[in-house]
Amino acid sequence: MRRNEGCALDLDWLSHLRVNRNASDRRAASLVARRSVKKEYQAAWLVQAIRCIDLTTLGGDDTPGRVERLCRKAQRPLRADIAAALGIGPVQVGAVCVYHEMIAPALRSLGDSGIPVAAVSTGFPAGLASLETKLREVQLSVAAGAHEIDIVITRQHVLTGNWQALYDEMQAYRQACGAAHVKAILATGDLQTLENVARASWTCMMAGADFIKTSTGKEAVNATLPVALTMTRAIREYAGRTGFQVGFKPAGGVSSAKAAIQYLTLMKEELGVEWMQPHLFRIGASSLLTDIERQLEHFVTGHYSAAHRHAMP
Repeated sequence: MRRNEGCALDLDWLSHLRVNRNASDRRAASLVARRSVKKEYQAAWLVQAIRCIDLTTLGGDDTPGRVERLCRKAQRPLRADIAAALGIGPVQVGAVCVYHEMIAPALRSLGDSGIPVAAVSTGFPAGLASLETKLREVQLSVAAGAHEIDIVITRQHVLTGNWQALYDEMQAYRQACGAAHVKAILATGDLQTLENVARASWTCMMAGADFIKTSTGKEAVNATLPVALTMTRAIREYAGRTGFQVGFKPAGGVSSAKAAIQYLTLMKEELGVEWMQPHLFRIGASSLLTDIERQLEHFVTGHYSAAHRHAMP
């Protein structure tokens, strides 16, 4: 996949960006209210959602054992009997996402599976360490073998309208990542307005972000459909202006199969089928996988199982 090379910061473009909140809310509500995909089509979409999950553990009590368990689940996220009944081959998640200290255990557990390891960085989740410290953290995670780096932006740059500072910061992160792909976490729940979300999205993409991501999962408000709509439309316009495809990752609070299908629907309708693939769409989640497994078992057997019957990530 051709990476986003970025472009010059266009402050005039940013100053003219506007978002109609009411229209965004109505469009988001339509995704919730409409009839969902059903039966075998729903099952196929849920399998695709599994392929797009960044299976995540970001707890202060993480251990190598927990990460190993997560990685085993990442390699076999769907029970063998369910996969056989669906008539599908092996399925894997899009990536495993961990803290820096858990990169080595993740790499050992994943082996040659081909599943990338993503590491959160830059003072996650607040991002308030010094820039020097944050850049060094990125470099250390890349050196440790992380294939993807999820960085957090400095929110004050957005809240004070200092777009040049945000652009420069994002460019520095992109350079520090080298060959590793970089996902820019906007922490949209802290940005106050959808116009700020749109401008932050554009600034990070102009600076070379490969993905833009809604949230750390630690804010009071995380991924929402109006925010996702704002970000995906920025991605669409950016692709039209520059020719570069940027990925999208909702994270935080996406815990049900129904929500996963809503986000897949958003990607299909706003960006097209190609953006429903793991190289351009990820869902940051952990408990989501259990609900998807339960829904797929219901499709196969006609009965809902208890969550404890499915191995927890």
